[in-house]
Amino acid sequence: MPQVRLVGFDADDTLWHNERFFRLTQDHFAGLLADYAPRDHLEERLLEAERRNLGHYGFGVKGFILSMIETAIEVTDGRVPASIIRELISAGQDMLSHPIELLPHARATIEALSPDFRILLITKGDLLDQERKLAQSGLGDLFDGVEIVSHKTAEVYADIFNRHGHVPDQAMMVGNSLKSDVLPVLEIGGWGVHIPHDLTWALEHQTSPRNHSRFHEIIDLGGLTELLHSIP
Repeated sequence: MPQVRLVGFDADDTLWHNERFFRLTQDHFAGLLADYAPRDHLEERLLEAERRNLGHYGFGVKGFILSMIETAIEVTDGRVPASIIRELISAGQDMLSHPIELLPHARATIEALSPDFRILLITKGDLLDQERKLAQSGLGDLFDGVEIVSHKTAEVYADIFNRHGHVPDQAMMVGNSLKSDVLPVLEIGGWGVHIPHDLTWALEHQTSPRNHSRFHEIIDLGGLTELLHSIP
């Protein structure tokens, strides 16, 4: 039997596109405030706001929009027009209703692995938004369990794996974020598979642990089945 018995999948930018909508909204934000601050300065201030607000709002669209509104107030010294605030709120509502577009091989890979592995979705962010995206993805019935968490830490992963009947060294996590999807699982003795995405949020960047014996990197989900069956 393969050593890995449980496979966890990240959702955003692993199974379906997500960050592209944040980038488009950020472009709109820069355009709305072009008369008040240059783009580079706005991006820097917004990232600072997002970082300090994680503890208040967590991950997701709502925290992003609130951080943009806060940044708009700051860079305009409190003079931001109500029309711009309204535009930002509208942009957030659009983000919360955008259609789901699966990444290549998402469904086929999960279907191929289901007979041999316990398959989990492990994602962080706003509960309602993540539930909406999962429902619209059409993948919900393929998972043996769904975990929507506030943070992805080693302790959180260990608890999830144990609750689903497997010790961490029998578990693999697959995702686009080294910081959230790979490193915490390697820390507790699991397997981590990184699938780089062209767009990754700056706060998720981390150095790749290339020399770790349980770390793997593949170009897309199409290579996961072969990788799993190559592990003794």
